[in-house]
Amino acid sequence: MVAPRRPALPLDVGCLQSWSAVAMIEQVFGGDGLVADEQALVLAFTEAADAVHGVSRHRVSDLLETIGSPERLLGGLTGLEAVDLDLARRLVNALPDDAVVRWRTTLASLRESHPDVRLVTVCDDRYPVNLRQAYDRTPILFVRGDLDALGERSVAIVGTRKPSADGLEQARRLATGLARAAVTVVSGLAEGIDTAAQTATLEARGRTTAVVGHGIVTRTYPRSNIDLAERIVASGGAVVSQFWPTAPPTRQTFLMRNVTTSGLSLGTVVVEAGDTSGARQQARKCLEHGKQLFLLDGLVMHQEWAERYAQRPGVAVVRDVEEVLDRLDSLAPSGQPVQLTLG
Repeated sequence: MVAPRRPALPLDVGCLQSWSAVAMIEQVFGGDGLVADEQALVLAFTEAADAVHGVSRHRVSDLLETIGSPERLLGGLTGLEAVDLDLARRLVNALPDDAVVRWRTTLASLRESHPDVRLVTVCDDRYPVNLRQAYDRTPILFVRGDLDALGERSVAIVGTRKPSADGLEQARRLATGLARAAVTVVSGLAEGIDTAAQTATLEARGRTTAVVGHGIVTRTYPRSNIDLAERIVASGGAVVSQFWPTAPPTRQTFLMRNVTTSGLSLGTVVVEAGDTSGARQQARKCLEHGKQLFLLDGLVMHQEWAERYAQRPGVAVVRDVEEVLDRLDSLAPSGQPVQLTLG
């Protein structure tokens, strides 16, 4: 049953600014005196964004970082630009009456049933530094494992689910070299290149982060990598999801996952990928994020899209992990979200 929505807030800006946080909470939650915690508020406004046509989740990230805390959305909104004020009003109006209380209950249940799962929001100090620089960053991350695995010195290795034997070997060599250099390997836990890279990282006693395309408590997809996911967590790595805890995998969630895989990393290495591969989409996102894109020389020789990309700024054609490591020390988060326009 869908929770009833309260009447829309008045469009008059002065009226919106004059309401106190306490008065708003009493109207929204029936005056029961409950004070919603910050994480539940972020989840509630993320849910509201999903319900508002034309509002992407990253707009929630932008707004929350602008105002400093989600509580301000329930109080007086002063000093906001018109576009932010309009977005804030639309989100508050879309918020179901029970949203925050419901999310507080959901989080409590999740902590009880899955104590190894933590929620990190864009308002948290531990939100990944690299991801914070991506213009389309998610406002929420559910994490199993060590939050330190989301640190700055990370490189993504991605590629096709159906690689050649040479592609598998190159992925393993790259991951091994990065792991030995204390670089966290980020990938998507998919079959093929992802599995090869993350398995090799563990074999080299390195740390890897798996960004999955489904909810954090949904059964791991693909099923063949259930054990790999557990090994990643047990070895000091992390499994990460930007989706609701029980969300199923879909084509769209995998594409969205690629955005976060790029965002968590200083750069992305594409090993093998066809023209329609999700890895190509991540390559594009990597450049839009203003990050370093590494293309293996064999990929550039055999794929027209990679040959075209090789001519763009921010792209390096490499033969081995040493060439990746040579460039890595010069890469660092810029301090502000980045979006570059690609031709």
